[in-house]
Amino acid sequence: MIRVVHHRAYVTEAPARSTYRWGKNGAIRDLLLDRGAAVTWHEPAPMPREWLEATHDPDYVAEVLAAAVPREKERRIGFPVTEVVARRAALVPGGTYMAARLALAHGFAANTAGGSHHALATTGAGYCVFNDLAVAAVRLAAERAAERILIVDVDVHQGDGTAALTAGHEAITTYSIHAAKNFPVRKACSTVDVALPDALGDDDYLAQLEETLVPLLDEVQPDLILYQGGVDPYAGDRLGRLALSDAGLARRDRLVGGLALARGVPLASTVGGGYGDDVMAIAARHVAVIERLAAVYEGADFLGCAAADMDRPDAPPSSVIPDLVRDPPFRESGGFGVRGTLDPGTSPV
Repeated sequence: MIRVVHHRAYVTEAPARSTYRWGKNGAIRDLLLDRGAAVTWHEPAPMPREWLEATHDPDYVAEVLAAAVPREKERRIGFPVTEVVARRAALVPGGTYMAARLALAHGFAANTAGGSHHALATTGAGYCVFNDLAVAAVRLAAERAAERILIVDVDVHQGDGTAALTAGHEAITTYSIHAAKNFPVRKACSTVDVALPDALGDDDYLAQLEETLVPLLDEVQPDLILYQGGVDPYAGDRLGRLALSDAGLARRDRLVGGLALARGVPLASTVGGGYGDDVMAIAARHVAVIERLAAVYEGADFLGCAAADMDRPDAPPSSVIPDLVRDPPFRESGGFGVRGTLDPGTSPV
């Protein structure tokens, strides 16, 4: 059983002037719907304002929620923050938080959006409005749902926003393995950064991943991993600079999942980056990440380690979505075919 967190509002039409391709989340949803009873769907609530403000500057949170983000910040984000985008922006951190809660109870769960690792305290950036990884981690730590949270970011772009927003937080550790010459130009300092040369292939990538992640896992001994599972290290990705094959991505996910499971650590995944003209192919790679990690955790007994917390009054809703269906109006709107070029001041997730 794959526990998947999804909200209808994740799938929306592209706002005007957007350089981001919005169809990916709808395609991910549809591919997972094809799995039928293998997937259990959970619907998140928006992240409450006070928890957004615990990580982001309150003035910036107010700008987003009012859909009144200044144009210079929208240029950094890569698209206008409309009312629809603002609602989605509040839901995605709620989804990552809910996936983490489900993972703590069952071992693994996935959010069908998120991984917005470039968003900073006072602005979004690189197609990221709120940093769901940081927001969820800060809330989970404050609630003592997890004592030691490790954010593992395998996107081709450094998780600069996540590193900056959680720097100095005693309960949160950050790990980023990324292309050294890719966005952002000015990197932040994660707890561990692994900067890779252009065109690095499967074997060398996996060797560096294992050599750097294993010691960190053994030192930190996390009781929860939040996984930014971007597929943009793929060799054919439009905005990547590495050269992993599909088999290499599979080895990456199984390595991280296997290391976590061997240590009894639950894992919640987010989507992260993946770019190109073939939206369905990109979505298939994202779904494969979810399915691989679910397969690693299949049969693992995590019941009881956090299941009681799911009954707390402040815990997220956990009911199965009863009527999740494909949304033909979204397809007709052109959401799967939005194209855009990367603005010089913008970066990808």
